[in-house]
Amino acid sequence: MDGAMISETAYAKINLALHVRRRREDGYHELETLFAFVDAGDQLTATPAEADRLTTHGEFAAKIDDPFGNIVAKALTALPRGKGWAVDLEKRLPVAAGLGGGSADAGAVFRMVERAHGLPDDWHDRAARLGADVPACVLSRPCIGTGTGTDLAEVATNDLEGCPVLLVNPRLAVPTGPVFKAWDQRDRGPLPTGTLRDIALAGRNDLEAPAIAICPVIADVLAALRATAPFLARMSGSGATCFALYESQEALSLAAASIAAKYPAWWQLSGKLR
Repeated sequence: MDGAMISETAYAKINLALHVRRRREDGYHELETLFAFVDAGDQLTATPAEADRLTTHGEFAAKIDDPFGNIVAKALTALPRGKGWAVDLEKRLPVAAGLGGGSADAGAVFRMVERAHGLPDDWHDRAARLGADVPACVLSRPCIGTGTGTDLAEVATNDLEGCPVLLVNPRLAVPTGPVFKAWDQRDRGPLPTGTLRDIALAGRNDLEAPAIAICPVIADVLAALRATAPFLARMSGSGATCFALYESQEALSLAAASIAAKYPAWWQLSGKLR
């Protein structure tokens, strides 16, 4: 790093589609998912230090149980960097929200190390050991994840780049484990093929129903978003955040204002797909 400060955005992850195919012998689930990323999220900065240290602040920093044992600290440990880093994390994304917040933070650390020192050849394996979403979050561009989500393939055509997107969360955390456990184990078929838009529109989120059973207000969030006439509204990941995609920035702005007026307690973020 040579005395310079490095800054990086931990881009919010959304699952435009999430197909759960089966529960594996190891307890994990076989997935087919379409990852996409919003051009906003948590903010990280790093400066040289004698030893690694992590400072957290921001709206959702208090939701991080142990800042020194969290995934950012683990990402720092996972990569060779020479001297220590003092990392400042502004936690702007809700925790346990289906946005890959912790994984996105880890992905940002990997990109910061890449800029300062380069990444080792086995960076993907190191990222996967931190969490299933971390390799995709390192890339932070649209891709298809298979296996547990760590096997990545590029999307043939990204025709949603710059698409206006609204994220809404009812300020309720939904832990991933119970949602997967509540999945009915029905294989509803593979991820469609085609452009990013084709796959998103023809896809689904198999965790939506079990998440709503655990956190019923998710259904209210989806209904509120669909009432604003997006071309797609769906829950992301295991919830509780839902997203809506719009044909124009004006439509997004109107939708965001409408939901803020009706549901002022809900968290929301407006942005564009990367």
